[in-house]
Amino acid sequence: MVKIGNIELGDFPLLLAPMEDVSDPPFRAVCKENGADLMYTEFISSEGLIRNAAKSVQKLDIYDYERPIGIQIFGDKIDSMREAAAIAEEADPEIIDINYGCPVKKVACKGAGAGILLDLPKMQEMTAEIVKQVNKPVTVKTRLGWDDSTIKIQEVAKRLQDVGIQALSIHGRTRKQMYKGVANWDYIAEVKNDPSIHIPIFGNGDIDSPEKALEYKNKYGVDGIMIGRAAIGYPWIFNEIKHYIATGEKLAAPDLAERVAIAKKHLAFSIEWKGEKKGIFEMRRHYTNYFKGIYNFKPYRTRLVEGNSYQEVLDTLDEVNEVLAADLA
Repeated sequence: MVKIGNIELGDFPLLLAPMEDVSDPPFRAVCKENGADLMYTEFISSEGLIRNAAKSVQKLDIYDYERPIGIQIFGDKIDSMREAAAIAEEADPEIIDINYGCPVKKVACKGAGAGILLDLPKMQEMTAEIVKQVNKPVTVKTRLGWDDSTIKIQEVAKRLQDVGIQALSIHGRTRKQMYKGVANWDYIAEVKNDPSIHIPIFGNGDIDSPEKALEYKNKYGVDGIMIGRAAIGYPWIFNEIKHYIATGEKLAAPDLAERVAIAKKHLAFSIEWKGEKKGIFEMRRHYTNYFKGIYNFKPYRTRLVEGNSYQEVLDTLDEVNEVLAADLA
């Protein structure tokens, strides 16, 4: 049984990665329904939180059916991060997570996210202050290093464990790689197999199928897997991986009716949480993935991303279900 603090996550938990502009409550809802064991919010700016910025505060919204859930914060100032952690704890998540992995320029080049991997003493001090500040378990998501010449992930893991984090998720790329190339899980395995490391280690990067999940579970020995991009528009991946690990058999891919039903559910929650205009607009990024590989979907995608009313989008989804299902029959 893998545990973070007193939170039991099962024998091999599957985590939904915190993804900016993706891992919001509507998306988390469909991932939870389809087997995610632990989810994290989008990353939240510590400066935004302590200044009560509306966008940052809204990201604190969590719902009981999502539990267990972690709120992830990022920033480059220790005092701000400590204060933001206290604010996040008031939202009553199960976990406070620290982002030491974001590679985007406006974050990393200011010393936050993956940028802090260039200053390990500061990273350790910041983490220690956050652990002391909150009563919830603190976890960290990070990368291997800034670039190939600065990979010190074993040292990072030991420093963070020493100051009290209770789990570590490692993306198997450097900051310089961004999301290109192949994630190197050998470094993740070195951390997991280090006898001095006793906290759960979760691997992240390139897991996009049940077969790969089982292969990496067996090959690298991690305590669980964090899934990011592969879940966008395909929340079924969590249950598919669980079924394959348990039985060695692949679940049938969702049929068109299932895809439409989940897209509708996602859309409805998106509108409920964000309002109709913004909810419809921000849902547009998901349709290509929900209907990936479906024959003759392209004209419907155009209509879905141009639709401006809830009813218009629903009508298009109903037509997708009726017309394309007939084409596929």
